Amino acid sequence: MAAKVRVIIPDSHGNHVDKPALAAFLGDVKILQPDEIVALGDHLDCGGVFNSHQRSYSNELTESYEEDTDAANHLLDMTQKAAPKAEWHYLEGNHEGHVERWVARAFTSHKDAKGLLERYGPEHVLQLKRRGIRYYRRSEHYMGISIPGCIRLGKCFFVHGICANKHAASVHLARFGASVVFGHVHRSQSVIERTVTSSGIGAWCPGTLAKLQPLYMHTNPTSWSHGYACQFINSSGNFLHINVPILGGKSMLMDVAQRIA
Repeated sequence: MAAKVRVIIPDSHGNHVDKPALAAFLGDVKILQPDEIVALGDHLDCGGVFNSHQRSYSNELTESYEEDTDAANHLLDMTQKAAPKAEWHYLEGNHEGHVERWVARAFTSHKDAKGLLERYGPEHVLQLKRRGIRYYRRSEHYMGISIPGCIRLGKCFFVHGICANKHAASVHLARFGASVVFGHVHRSQSVIERTVTSSGIGAWCPGTLAKLQPLYMHTNPTSWSHGYACQFINSSGNFLHINVPILGGKSMLMDVAQRIA
């Protein structure tokens, strides 16, 4: 039996979350009852006023920051309800970072910028302090790690993502030289290697819980995939990492678990 179960939530993008994928994820969380949850970031989309990208279609203008935060709070509410005893770690993604980048462009006063972030920043609108969820900013260093916005839990690193190309897992593994889980690319990826100094290290991206074909990608069919990840950790800290695919709104984890049982 695992000494600890950890669930990892990939990008969900607020109001752009895929509702069937989210429902499948929540159903698994309720059964798994994780001891620890790591949110990899981009659970707020922070589009609209905070996003500097130019929009091309009028029906892209329906999203508000309020709707975005409502959707992200719903994800947090339901996940905390499904796993009430889990310890949380929330990594700031590049989309949560839109708010601070907008503030940095709009204000010259540090005091004014701080005041707006205290009212509209991700930590505040998601009520993370009240929820008991620790928030790790992309601009700050943690745990003595040489790059900002990254944490280490046991024998595994977690980061929102340091690249987004199709070989992202291999890049992460090479740069970290250790096991690492990342988000950002919206595609399920994994690579495991043996090194001279290690019997085996891996890099994994679980996929996404967001919609797989957003409007702005209409001319570019995506290779994105729905899923999340879980880790079963033994008393020595070694772990089994599983990228759990969600296909057609149905998680594949429980079918496998029932077969094994």
